[in-house]
Amino acid sequence: MTNNSPDQGGLKATLGLRSVILFGLAYMTPIIVLGIFGVIAEASSGASAGAYLLASVAMLFTASSYARMSVLHPVAGSSYTYVRRSLDSRAGFLVGWVVLLDYLFLPLVIWLIGASYLNSQFPSVPSAIWVLVFVVITTILNIIGLKVADKANLVLMAMQVLVIAAFVMLAVLHLLGKGGPGSLIGSAPLTGSGGFSAVAAGAAIAAYSFLGFDAVSTLTEDTKDPQRTIPRAILAVAVIGGALFFVTSYVLSLVEPGASFTNADSLASDTARTIGGSLFASLFLAGLVIGQFTSGLAAQASVSRLMYAMGRDGALPQSFFGRLDARWATPVLNVVLTGVIGLGAIFLDVATSTSFINFGAFTAFTLVNIACISHFIRHRGQGLSFVWFVVVPAIGALVDLYLLTKLDGKALSLGFIWLAIGFAYLAFLTRGFTQKPPEMTNAHS
Repeated sequence: MTNNSPDQGGLKATLGLRSVILFGLAYMTPIIVLGIFGVIAEASSGASAGAYLLASVAMLFTASSYARMSVLHPVAGSSYTYVRRSLDSRAGFLVGWVVLLDYLFLPLVIWLIGASYLNSQFPSVPSAIWVLVFVVITTILNIIGLKVADKANLVLMAMQVLVIAAFVMLAVLHLLGKGGPGSLIGSAPLTGSGGFSAVAAGAAIAAYSFLGFDAVSTLTEDTKDPQRTIPRAILAVAVIGGALFFVTSYVLSLVEPGASFTNADSLASDTARTIGGSLFASLFLAGLVIGQFTSGLAAQASVSRLMYAMGRDGALPQSFFGRLDARWATPVLNVVLTGVIGLGAIFLDVATSTSFINFGAFTAFTLVNIACISHFIRHRGQGLSFVWFVVVPAIGALVDLYLLTKLDGKALSLGFIWLAIGFAYLAFLTRGFTQKPPEMTNAHS
């Protein structure tokens, strides 16, 4: 556990509820709902709003478990710590491993989405070039240690929200101009044409947009009164994010009905031009690209820091991952490795890459729910609520597992390969499971 005393080199508990909620929302990159709308619309057979609604419900059950566990374990390790302490140290290590999958490939997806939209605006420039530009610039910035200040992040997040609000308002005006108030009501955005299975397939991708509510729990040691603030923030971020995603996708589905598009990866860019003209289309593209750039910068910085902490603690080879550059005092090798992996975006599409990331998320979410149940079983005589520690987590685990089965086939194959590698590595670290795995301390300090 990291000590909060500054005299002992710990983290300073300075954040309040509003700051923590804003962090979670900023981490989500709200404008992503427009960035991957076309992909979700195709996967859900036109029911993108239904997909986001299902994903929101699933995330709320899981967010409840995160909230309970954050009170029991007020440290910065998030899912890794919760599973390690309430279930099993080896399961905790594997959760840390699959969460690393999220962190490691999240920059790739961010850069891929940004490149898709830039390619739609400048078709003569291949997406691969835009991916390379993103990777090179963010890698250089992260090597030299440039960090985007919290206030700048909040300003950029506010700009994203304004772009989304303008998008929804213009879409509503567009619909009213075409068909009056009746055009704002329809069941197609909720049900689509492929039944519940298609909606679930869309929800499995839409869950990518929620990667951020769980990140709130990593701020435990930076937060004032964390046992009260963190659980409230986790639930607030899930609810606010879900409402924002649902409303936006519902309105956009009415403007762009259907389940097949020639430009699914960048559909919202064309829609922006339809509802607001060339000027708004340019503003929308600028907002999306800036949001993707800053998000990619932060994601690459985060994963390089996580790998450094794991290398320092012996969970990854220390000679590579646990080194800081003498000049820049940054984990240069980790930053470069993340950039190299990000180049894989050249060979992937948005649907497969987001599903790949969600494999790690759903696995971690499922195990946190199970850890909540395990804690109840171990401490059943301490007045714990059966509903909140067993019923709700059980529903959350079942929903997460169901959505896991709905991921892209390639994503499932890659995810299980990643998990198998982690299992083999764990066997090596524990000398055939005869020892406890090394503990990833201070991973977020």
